[in-house]
Amino acid sequence: MAARVAPMDPFCTSHSGSGAHARDKSDTFLVLPHRLYSFYQVTTMHCHSFVLLLFAVGISAVEVHRPRGVPLSKRPFYEEGKPFTCLDGSRTVPFNRVNDDYCDCPDGSDEPGTSACPNGHFHCTNAGFRPGFIPSSRVNDGICDCCDTTDEYNSGSNCQNTCKELGRKERESLQKLAEVAKEGFLLKQQLIQEAKRGIEEKKAKLAEVEVGKKDMDAKVEALRSVKEVAEKPEKEAKERHLKAWEDQKAVIRMEKDKAKMAEVFAELDDDADGSISVAELLTHQELDPDSDGSFIDVEAQVLLGVDRVDLAAFETVWNSIKDKYISETKPNTPIETPQEDIKEPPTTDDSEQYPDEDIPEEEDDEEDDDEEDEDSDDYKSPPTTQTQEKKPDEDDEGTMPPYDEETQQLIDVAQKARDEFDEAERALREVDDQIRNIEKEISFDFGPNAEFAYMYSQCYELTTGEYVYKLCPFNRVSQKPKFGGSETNLGTWGKWAGPEDNIYAVMKYEHGTGCWQGPNRSTTVKLTCGTETVTIMMNCRSDASISQTRGTTGTTAKAPSRPHSHQMIP
Repeated sequence: MAARVAPMDPFCTSHSGSGAHARDKSDTFLVLPHRLYSFYQVTTMHCHSFVLLLFAVGISAVEVHRPRGVPLSKRPFYEEGKPFTCLDGSRTVPFNRVNDDYCDCPDGSDEPGTSACPNGHFHCTNAGFRPGFIPSSRVNDGICDCCDTTDEYNSGSNCQNTCKELGRKERESLQKLAEVAKEGFLLKQQLIQEAKRGIEEKKAKLAEVEVGKKDMDAKVEALRSVKEVAEKPEKEAKERHLKAWEDQKAVIRMEKDKAKMAEVFAELDDDADGSISVAELLTHQELDPDSDGSFIDVEAQVLLGVDRVDLAAFETVWNSIKDKYISETKPNTPIETPQEDIKEPPTTDDSEQYPDEDIPEEEDDEEDDDEEDEDSDDYKSPPTTQTQEKKPDEDDEGTMPPYDEETQQLIDVAQKARDEFDEAERALREVDDQIRNIEKEISFDFGPNAEFAYMYSQCYELTTGEYVYKLCPFNRVSQKPKFGGSETNLGTWGKWAGPEDNIYAVMKYEHGTGCWQGPNRSTTVKLTCGTETVTIMMNCRSDASISQTRGTTGTTAKAPSRPHSHQMIP
């Protein structure tokens, strides 16, 4: 601490100098009823109100006496002629020790205008510009810190008062900001009005669609009844036709079997005596019952039942040997005998077409699939002509004959009913989707006054040297390589995520494509005020950033991604 010197006038220390450094016994301060520097903070985020700009020109100066370095707000604590109490209340000293270049108070409050106290602060009046504080150590250090030069009152530095010019530039800047704020405010009001009209129109549309849906529900149910009534006689007629065809095929198979039996009987009857003996049967070793490679007389006699059988009795033997018998005219070829067809319903399970691990994945977001499956049996139209692949025995039996005229008419009537029902039900599903979409949009949180509703169906792109970024508000954010490649999902709409006092300042998009061995990508969108909607910045370090403005909105988005950064104006 410096040695105490003779007390100095706490209001003004006399010194030598000229020009900007010359001082009267007291400084003159301008008292402005409004701090202009607060304007920027008011307008950049909300655009909720107009701001009155006050210019120094024409405002009369009020002369206020106070110790050097003391702001007007603390002037009452410095009363000339009364002891001064340190602002921290630690001690009281005579008033002539204020600004005597000796630090008496621990908080430095007794030396607001000198550099005696290391923890003190000097107040720059900066008339015509913004007032401010500097550390006391900068007082009279030869460097001009205050634009009004009051911090260098005794250093001899040739400082120039630049407050007027700085104030003029700031007022011009604030004037431009005020104009932008005003324009943005008007745009915001316009967007709010448009949103209100849009919501009312959607509510009216919803009411209209819901009324129409009731009529469509009734129509679908009526057509369902018509379809069911038409399908009943169709089903019965087709079953009769199929049964007749099955009976016809059974007759054909029986005739073929008898013909084959006679052919085999002739092959086995080596002596052509009209009967087959045990010895003749033993010539076909493939008929060995136990397949031990030794077909003996006893085994052959068991098959015949007697020593010798004629053609009539051979039918019983034939049923036992026809699956094993190898024709002499076709060596090593088992006799192909017709078998009863086993009807199997056509499979509708896709898993039978693929191995378990190769079953194709189907999107699970189509709610209508279940509804269609419920009535799938009703929708299936029986073919009017056979298109199934032929089975081996169908070459001789032929294909099922076409339906008779009466049955075909029933099929046509039922198919027409099915088509009309399908069309009506499809239209009903579309109406249901339309109602869900309208209800979703009406209930969506588009801001306090729905001012963000205009962005609901919009997308904004930013093209950089490497990527094309797309921001679709309330939907998703994505990036795609500029020169080809697949799109990467940077997140889908999640929620408003701003601070508690301004929740609508930030959008959050979540559950994007997963990073390699890392978490899923997500995007944060920050809204700022402007006069047009534009994405102005994408900044990716460990996260990506998108900024966009329009009217009363703008965005900045952040999402985990590869390191890159850019700016864009769609």
